[in-house]
Amino acid sequence: MKAIRIHGHSDPAELVYEDVPQPQPGPGEVLVRVYAAGVIAPELTWSETYETRAGIKRTLPIPGHDLSGVVDAVGAGVNDINVGSAVYALTAFDRDGSAAEYMIALPEELAPRPRSLDHVQAAAVPLTALTAWQAFFKHGGLVAGQRVLIHGAAGGVGVFAVQLARWAGAYVIGTGSARNRDFLRDLGANEVIDYTSTRFEDAVNEVDMVLDMVGGDTQERSWQVLKKDGVLISVASPPSVEQAKAHGVRSVWFIVEPDRQQLLQIGQLIDSGKIRPIVDTVFPLSEGRQAYAQGAKGRTRGKIVLRVRDDI
Repeated sequence: MKAIRIHGHSDPAELVYEDVPQPQPGPGEVLVRVYAAGVIAPELTWSETYETRAGIKRTLPIPGHDLSGVVDAVGAGVNDINVGSAVYALTAFDRDGSAAEYMIALPEELAPRPRSLDHVQAAAVPLTALTAWQAFFKHGGLVAGQRVLIHGAAGGVGVFAVQLARWAGAYVIGTGSARNRDFLRDLGANEVIDYTSTRFEDAVNEVDMVLDMVGGDTQERSWQVLKKDGVLISVASPPSVEQAKAHGVRSVWFIVEPDRQQLLQIGQLIDSGKIRPIVDTVFPLSEGRQAYAQGAKGRTRGKIVLRVRDDI
């Protein structure tokens, strides 16, 4: 089969499109014929990409953990997933990924693909939507009426964060560039702060929650806009526990986890028209190097996706 493999460390230029052995499902595993894969540009720098949870070095790993495809075969003991079913998933980061024609997934990672989406659209959902979902509802305890500030609101996670927060009844404030103002308003943001011309701390205060996808100085300046007992949640870098205590708020840093049940709920929201994926650019699998290079530049609107098969 064809796949993208990493022949170095961290640099998209070291991604190679080549022939690799097709995997076969073992007991408790599912072989998925991949139709589209989401690009997760930062994974080229993650330790999980290059070693297993047991600390064993991975040789020539295949990136990509967002997928949409069709079940091709199941291993012994898999009784609740049928061959031929259209599925989508976020898979574990320490196994070979979805930038390939076939990949192995676990039953608890797979959910039925939303009926209203094609494979390219579905591949843009899992990691980004699950990250926003887990930030708000698992770690943040978001409830209707709260004020939420979302940094990087037009990015892959941000577009789902805006939509999910608005669906949950929050007052949504997003930071983004001027070109994304109308776009974010359309997604449900009540306010959009142009970070290129306005310091967000001069425009907003007393928010219940900050969701940070930027880190650095943006994260440091976010403490002052939180109300007492608020929470700063980051997926960019661990927030300072000391700063949180000093400001009387909570801090959370987490790594998104695969979750079938949450994907089922997200799929229902998509099929009912409450939320929708945003696809920035689509590349063929053979141009995986270019796709990851573009992702590494940032400033995407939504998600970059690899089209693995043309018969979508």
